Amino acid sequence: MNVKIFSREATEDLLRQVEKLENTAVISFYDPPSKTFFTEKPIDFGKKVDYLFQVAVNDIDIEVLPRYGLTEKSFFTEAEELAEFIREAKENGMDIICQCEYGQSRSAACAAAILEYYDRKGITVFADYRYYPNQLVFNKIYDALKSENSFGN
Repeated sequence: MNVKIFSREATEDLLRQVEKLENTAVISFYDPPSKTFFTEKPIDFGKKVDYLFQVAVNDIDIEVLPRYGLTEKSFFTEAEELAEFIREAKENGMDIICQCEYGQSRSAACAAAILEYYDRKGITVFADYRYYPNQLVFNKIYDALKSENSFGN
């Protein structure tokens, strides 16, 4: 299983180049709608991807959760569902693309969590200066992958 980190731009470029992403699962993070900030709509993957998980998650740190009306528990409640999606992709021998707006924070955190859980190599993402993985996203996904309560366990 190859795990790759993509930005919106790189993903849209890839989608223009291929008819279909074969044997590839895509995890696509986008910003929730906001009344105060312009937010991009989620990428339209059309029929180019058979296995897709899109989720609106703010790219924020633990210190600012209260400003968004969130707690650690209420932030990224889809993590368990995403963990099951990741497990299924792994079981089906699929590669995984983790994508977010700039390909640096949420997608890097997701990739690091997957790599840490399956190969104990998540540190390679944290050590790469191109990325600054969102620690909340990393921990939510990693904990969900380890969880006995996840759908597949």
